[in-house]
Amino acid sequence: MGGLKVEQYVVGPVQTNCYFAINEKTMETLIIDPGDQADALAEKLKQEGCQPKAILLTHGHFDHATAAEALAKEFQISVYAHEKEKETLESEQMNAGWMIGKSGVFHADIYVKDEQELELAGFHIRVLFTPGHTAGGCCYYFPYEDVLFSGDTLFCMSVGRTDLGGGSMSQLIHSIQDKLMKLPEKTVVYTGHGEGTTIGTERMYNPYL
Repeated sequence: MGGLKVEQYVVGPVQTNCYFAINEKTMETLIIDPGDQADALAEKLKQEGCQPKAILLTHGHFDHATAAEALAKEFQISVYAHEKEKETLESEQMNAGWMIGKSGVFHADIYVKDEQELELAGFHIRVLFTPGHTAGGCCYYFPYEDVLFSGDTLFCMSVGRTDLGGGSMSQLIHSIQDKLMKLPEKTVVYTGHGEGTTIGTERMYNPYL
């Protein structure tokens, strides 16, 4: 097992956090939520000698999925998303591109289930289904590294918005309480926008929970 190195890039019109989860030993890399700027992200991966192995989408909104197809093609890798997020990805209304005057649909190659365990890039990853921001949103938990990629489910001192298609505040809060707040408190949370946090911090101070 190589160590996990996480690099963050802020991309696109709504300042989305795209992450590279890099295996320091092999340079195998997972691309998480490439929301825009495919060319710049591809260039960065090549410059650093990264070996992309998969793209993980936390959900299907345009600001998290726009660059996925181009990067998947460029590196011949698969795009993963939760099985209940197919409709959001493939619907122009649901994926919210209209918010910035863009239209387009997105696709995943591999649809995953809640609690599914993935072995990718030398990492063991657990899929946590966390609907509420969207109908099929999920988080990716790396139990051996104590790291969670939360997309727009959980933010530092906040939670995701629920006023877009498929959103539900009661469902979102339930998802966070049920799935995320049970993780170890030292778990580092890499969020979809803004700064990161830890489970312990959110358990103690998040006003929504």
